[in-house]
Amino acid sequence: MAENKFIVRAAPFLKQREDVKTIMWTVLIALLPATLWALYLYRFRALSVILFTLLFTQLFEIIFLRIRGNKNIIESAFDGSALVTALLLALNLPSGSPWWMCAIGGFVAMLFGKHVYGGLGNNPFNPALVARVFLLLSFPTIMNTWTVGLNPDIITGATPLGLMKTEGLQAIQNLDLWRLFIGLPVESIGGGSIGEISELAILAGGLLLIARGIIKPLIPIIYILTVFIFTGIMYFVNPAAYANPIFHMVTGGLFLGAFFMATDFVTTPLTMKGKFIFALGCGIITSLIRLFGSYPEGVSFSILIMNALTPTIDKFTKTKKFGG
Repeated sequence: MAENKFIVRAAPFLKQREDVKTIMWTVLIALLPATLWALYLYRFRALSVILFTLLFTQLFEIIFLRIRGNKNIIESAFDGSALVTALLLALNLPSGSPWWMCAIGGFVAMLFGKHVYGGLGNNPFNPALVARVFLLLSFPTIMNTWTVGLNPDIITGATPLGLMKTEGLQAIQNLDLWRLFIGLPVESIGGGSIGEISELAILAGGLLLIARGIIKPLIPIIYILTVFIFTGIMYFVNPAAYANPIFHMVTGGLFLGAFFMATDFVTTPLTMKGKFIFALGCGIITSLIRLFGSYPEGVSFSILIMNALTPTIDKFTKTKKFGG
């Protein structure tokens, strides 16, 4: 008689035939447009940041799996989850990031973002964002030193959001928003992290994930729409002090965060109502930091804050049991 086995697995729990590996490799493919655009703009600088981050993150994944006594290291290490974390982290770094900072980022992402909680499916925070914020707080000078796309040897002091924060609205009045959306260099202004330059490329990847059913469109739409409405209200109230909401759509990491990090299976709420609240909170916090905070960008902080609130959101939005 065949032995019946009851198999217990960690989240995420998928309702389609794709397994975790298929999902992760689809996400990697969806990140290709933004990655290729980063390579086009920053050439060898972007390539070195991406390769070093991939290498060290995957290495630390194997090390920590071994320390935790995982008996299927090869299968677990190469399920694609570490590569997704690594690529997202790399795309959130400046093009001038040194190899040792990529190594530290990979270490922090794997240890403090993932394995300290028990590995894939147990982490409450997005590992790539944990590492990015750690690097931002630990090495602020490097993390805020930007190069100009297609001219990576030219160093600039600020992104469009940073320029608006430090020099005021007049400094970004004449920027070509269409070029910013496509991801083309604008004058001598640094675009930002290597993967957030082209909203068009990120949107293409995000739409692929939606078309494949990997993510639902609710979180990206509500997140982006909330930032648009919030910044739009402030612009309508005082256009002399606040930027056009379109400017907030085509700058910073809003699209990258909305499509690829705020939609993480493990760290976001389970119910549709919970996802709506989560995305709304991300949009409000991002807008508040951008408009009133001392730091020009709020995407990373907003997603991590809402990650922390996800268990509470799930608690108050869970559906009642049948008959309950």
